[in-house]
Amino acid sequence: MIDAIQAISVILILGITILIAKLIAPYIARVYNRAPSRLDKIVNPVENFIYKICSIDPSHSMGWKQYFLVGLLLNVAQMVIAFLILIFQGNLPLNPLGFHGLSWDLSLNTVISFGTNTNLQHYNGEATLSIFSQMTAIQFLQWTSAATGICMGIAFIRGFIVGSKNMGNFHVDFVRTITRILLPMCLTASVVFIVMGVPQTLNASTTVTTLQGTTQSILVGPVASLDSIMQLGTNGGGFYGANAAYPFMNPSPYSNVFMIALMLLLPTALIFVFGDLLGKKREARPLLWGAYILFGINLAIAFAPTIPLIAPGIETRIGGFMSSFYTVATTAATTGSVNSALSGMHPLTITSGFLGMFIQSIPGGKGIGMMYMVMYIIITVFIVGLMSGRTPEYLGIKITGRDVKLVMVSFLIHPIIILVPTVIAYASGAASAIGVGGNSVGYTQIFYEFTSAAANNGSDFLGASGNTPFFNIATAIVIFIGRFAPLAILLALSGSMIGRKRGGTSGLKTDSPIFTIVLVASIIILVVLTFFPFLALGPISSFFRGLTNGF
Repeated sequence: MIDAIQAISVILILGITILIAKLIAPYIARVYNRAPSRLDKIVNPVENFIYKICSIDPSHSMGWKQYFLVGLLLNVAQMVIAFLILIFQGNLPLNPLGFHGLSWDLSLNTVISFGTNTNLQHYNGEATLSIFSQMTAIQFLQWTSAATGICMGIAFIRGFIVGSKNMGNFHVDFVRTITRILLPMCLTASVVFIVMGVPQTLNASTTVTTLQGTTQSILVGPVASLDSIMQLGTNGGGFYGANAAYPFMNPSPYSNVFMIALMLLLPTALIFVFGDLLGKKREARPLLWGAYILFGINLAIAFAPTIPLIAPGIETRIGGFMSSFYTVATTAATTGSVNSALSGMHPLTITSGFLGMFIQSIPGGKGIGMMYMVMYIIITVFIVGLMSGRTPEYLGIKITGRDVKLVMVSFLIHPIIILVPTVIAYASGAASAIGVGGNSVGYTQIFYEFTSAAANNGSDFLGASGNTPFFNIATAIVIFIGRFAPLAILLALSGSMIGRKRGGTSGLKTDSPIFTIVLVASIIILVVLTFFPFLALGPISSFFRGLTNGF
């Protein structure tokens, strides 16, 4: 079982990450309140130039529909540009290895995946993409998709603020997110990665002499910069096919810990920003406590087997314990980067990964994770209101039947877009047409593929073997719906809160420890009722077979 040193290391990593998130939250809140900052002298001219050449009126305010549509159209336009780059890669510069353009279906899957913050990779980056494609298509979309998620989360919060009249301006929020949050944080993280030994170069390869005296060509590139936005933006798409299991992306236990902290940082910070922008910091408590209680439950499930987990295919440079911790973090934050082979993980570790992607708010992706937790709070308030005979209220706002319908539709989209394509994959024979490592693909792998796509997570069992027309197109559709449908519905929910009458505190007190316990229980019950039968067919049945036959 997990020993004292390992337990202390988990507590320290999570504790320090939460502390840093709390410290940077007031700065993030000031960015979106457009409060004066020391960066203004440097950044304001840049931002004003962008507004001018793009004909943006920074004073223009948007309702939820316009805010969402502007964000959607901007993201689609960026995907089109990236699609053309990947298709015509062979004719573009910075392609010293002479890679050809990608097929249309793989290009479509890749741009939708990266443009929605999912980063599912049906290719091996170092053997498929040029330096130009990695920088102008892959990393570009990682920046913009991360900024979009944060902007949508901020707009969602504005709907609940007392006296709020609109959702803000997407263009302004988008620009300020990149210039004032992502750029300085990613520059700092990139320097740290370079110091740790991660390469950052425009050369495609370097030649080294091995211990045996022979020469070897090693593929390199702008890896450190991709590492930073990949983890900080909860993207997850790696420069190499092996992702963070590759030594040049994740060279040491220190870089491994740094990656875990980065992927949890902004989703956690936005929980504190929720309280700061509302002017009610206590209301951030159930979001934070609920997220990390569920995170702790996931860790307990993943660490239940003997540690370290020594199994075929598992990454052993860092060890089974940190690989399991990383897997829980990357699925809980819907990042999707991996530092080990999922096929080598214990079934309980895979189960914890499923739970993180089902719930999507422990703490979830930046922006959307916080939105999902508020969705769960509204569901819980409604259920408790029915049981106690009280009118359900949240933040002094009466919860109407329309509100409950919106959150339930948002919740039900997730299982539908997971289960339907999983069934189609088997009914059409697409699942049996591919294999991983010479072995046939099992139910768990296919179920995980579509769960990861729907949750905008991106980790998967298939990797490059998923590069078939069916899986490229099917997962692209699931990814697109899984990203933008919940955003639209939850923004509609938030937009409907603007202008509503606010009551006193006669409703359920939502900032108490008791409510947090009820919230966690409600989330677990909802997830278990929805997904347990399908988990029972996959990793849970594998676990019991392992008990019978011996792992």
